Amino acid sequence: MTMKQLVVAYFQYPAVIAYLLLSVVSIGVWIARPAGLIATIASAAVAVILYPLVWYCLHRWVLHSRWMFKVPMLAATWKRIHYDHHQDPNRLEILFGALHTTLPAIVLATAPIGYAIGGIGGAAAGLASGLLMTCFYEFCHCIQHLAYTPKNPMLVMMKQRHMAHHFHDETGNFGITNFFWDRLFGTSYEKVSQRKKSPTVFNLGYTPEVAKLYPKVAELSGGVATGHPASRIRQG
Repeated sequence: MTMKQLVVAYFQYPAVIAYLLLSVVSIGVWIARPAGLIATIASAAVAVILYPLVWYCLHRWVLHSRWMFKVPMLAATWKRIHYDHHQDPNRLEILFGALHTTLPAIVLATAPIGYAIGGIGGAAAGLASGLLMTCFYEFCHCIQHLAYTPKNPMLVMMKQRHMAHHFHDETGNFGITNFFWDRLFGTSYEKVSQRKKSPTVFNLGYTPEVAKLYPKVAELSGGVATGHPASRIRQG
C-alpha cells in the first residue's frame, strides 16, 4: 500500500469526515464568540496535552475492562468498540470508533476545561483541538493496521508497539501515538521478548467459560472466538 492509497482509505470513512466538519464548526463558533489569545492557546494546549491521558485511561480501564460485557445494555457497545477490533485487528470497517461513543468522550475531555478557561470561545478552541487530535490519532491508527510500511522511525516504533498490543500482550502499550503514560504506569514494553504471549490477546478475557455466564456478546457474535481469524500482521 502506498501513502496515496492510505490517504484514500482514510478519507473513505464517515467518522473522519464528521470530525473534520465538526472541527470547522467549532472554529466557526470561536470566530463568532472568540476568547482572548492566551485563553485560546491555553484551551487548545490543555486539550492536546490531556488527550493522550484520556485515551490511555479509556483504553485501559474501559475498553479493556471485564465489566462491560457483564452488563447486557453495554455488551453490544463493548463488542463493537473493542472486542471485534481485537478479534480481527486488520478489519478496516471496524477500525474507527462509532461516533456515538467517540464524540461524547472528545467533548467531555476538552470543552468543559476550555469553557472554564475562556468561556464559549475557549470551549470551541478546546473541542476543535480535540477533534483534530482525533483525526491525527486515527490516521496513525490506519498506518498501524493497514498494509502500509512507514519509513519514519517514530511511526515505525508506534506501529511495532501497537501491533504487539494486538498480537502479543494486550495488557500493555495502550497508547497509540504517545507512550508516556504507558511508561509512567508501567504498561510499556518495547519488545515482545520482554513479555509472555497473552492467552487473551484476541478475546480480551471473554473466553468460552466466561461466555456461559455472560452470553450477550457470544449471542451477538454467533459464537465465541477463542483465537484470531486473521492470524498475521499486515505491515506491507
